[in-house]
Amino acid sequence: MKARIDMNLLRFRRAAGIVPALFLIPASFAQGTGGDKVDLDALAQIKTEAFQHSQVMENLFWMSEVYGPRVTNSRNHKLAAEWAMKQMKEWGLQNVHLEKWRFGYGWQIRHFYAAMETPVYAAFTGFPLAWTPGTNGPITVEPVWAPIHSKADFAKYHGKLKGKALLMFDPAPLTLHTRADAQPSPTDEEILARGGARGGGGRGAAAGATANRDPSGRGRPGEGEWEYSPTSLALANEKNGALRNEVNTFLRDEGVAIAITPGYNGDGGTIFATYGGSENPGDPVPPPIVAIGAEQYNRLVRLVQHGITPKLNFDIAVDYQKEDQNAFNVIGEIPGTTKADEVVMVGGHFDSWQGGTGATDNGTGSSVAMEAVRILAALHKPMARTVRVALWGGEEEGVYGSTAYVQQHFAPRATMVKTPEYDKLDVYFNDDGGSGRFRGVSAGGSPQMASIFKSWIEPLKDQHMVAVSGGDQFRPTTSPGGTDSSAFSWIGLNGIGFQQDSLEYGTRTHHSNADTYDRVQKDDVMQSSMIEAWFAYNAATRAEMLPRIPTPAPDPNAKAHE
Repeated sequence: MKARIDMNLLRFRRAAGIVPALFLIPASFAQGTGGDKVDLDALAQIKTEAFQHSQVMENLFWMSEVYGPRVTNSRNHKLAAEWAMKQMKEWGLQNVHLEKWRFGYGWQIRHFYAAMETPVYAAFTGFPLAWTPGTNGPITVEPVWAPIHSKADFAKYHGKLKGKALLMFDPAPLTLHTRADAQPSPTDEEILARGGARGGGGRGAAAGATANRDPSGRGRPGEGEWEYSPTSLALANEKNGALRNEVNTFLRDEGVAIAITPGYNGDGGTIFATYGGSENPGDPVPPPIVAIGAEQYNRLVRLVQHGITPKLNFDIAVDYQKEDQNAFNVIGEIPGTTKADEVVMVGGHFDSWQGGTGATDNGTGSSVAMEAVRILAALHKPMARTVRVALWGGEEEGVYGSTAYVQQHFAPRATMVKTPEYDKLDVYFNDDGGSGRFRGVSAGGSPQMASIFKSWIEPLKDQHMVAVSGGDQFRPTTSPGGTDSSAFSWIGLNGIGFQQDSLEYGTRTHHSNADTYDRVQKDDVMQSSMIEAWFAYNAATRAEMLPRIPTPAPDPNAKAHE
């Protein structure tokens, strides 16, 4: 009988994700010099809640399947925020509210149809680029191939584009796929050997995600002046924003009926594309711009090159949300007990691009953050510090929502005049790396933080969370960018990112029409939710706040997104 009971207990512990070894050691232990004593009973409860009662995929369902995509300040974005606030309140979170900041127009797709009518019928896969208008009903147009590489091409095409469907780039260079889109997960030993999961840094992203966003080399700018390309069209930095405005003015003044791009990456039905116009009411509005499959785009170019002029049909309707130009962040809290004015934050960006449903970028990070606070709320364990969840807006356009938040609550970067909240913010944990499970965490350049985090991950080795990186040298954040943790480190606060398995994030789902619910791995986001809850719990209950990174000097040239 005893053996049977022990076997049943073992099955339960395995089902809960709890390794038996955890029950053979004291309820708390210290790992290494400067590490923390951790509460293994609390970890066991967190694991049970995370693996036996998970709601992370249910969160993702509502974010992506019901309300996706969530372009910043769009109607979908607002509906998703209303759902998230309702859910947080049902879980018992307090001070649930929106915090608004100046942004511009919202935008989303209402209807999209695109096809070739002659010489034969062919339906196009694609979607409009963000902040470009619709066609105002069905139109039939003929294409002209007039690739624009720089402003020098404006004169070449002057007077030749009126009423045309402009094939505005060179054919997409497509090659045979000789390796899988998904990168294999490295072993624990491989991660440790290279000093942590790659691609971490401020973003805390998947291994190789940044490097592989345009593996084809399609449309990369040359040396010197930026070349206009599918890649530069998608970029949201200031320099290319100015170039985009000049090109959009040219297209509008020339009377282009619609512009067509193959996207900045992808083939076989996967299309990567983001911006076309601008959320800024003062920027020029281009004609409609659509991204279609690379093979379909190349077919049109070849037909035109052979002297055949196809007839193309488009019917596109979009919605510009102009009534309220203030975007928002969604905030909720679990109040602390003895140190309620000190705050531990978790979060991810809630906005997305329009091609898919925003599931892996960043429905996963938002779902994990919500699940982490749900887990902690469900445990009813007292935590000295307040745990605050933030779902940011405007990350895709330039980390706007978190940048506005940190400057309003903690310190404007231009002056670095600290508010009373500045010294009370302990740490912000960010998740923005797609579907992959957590494999490591950045220590923000602090050896002391690295030692503490190593003690936190020691009992997580069964979950393949093995690496602490960035504990050797502090590198200041010169400007917010990449993801929302950078807004915190930019003003000298602890903005911490997790490193994750890459999977298909950089090669298939990031900013593409494949960014959907089915590309998310359930077991991975359950693991991530458990670890994020564990990190938040440890930070909220330890005796002292975590070590703080250096405070930067004021930067009079810093821009605030308010």
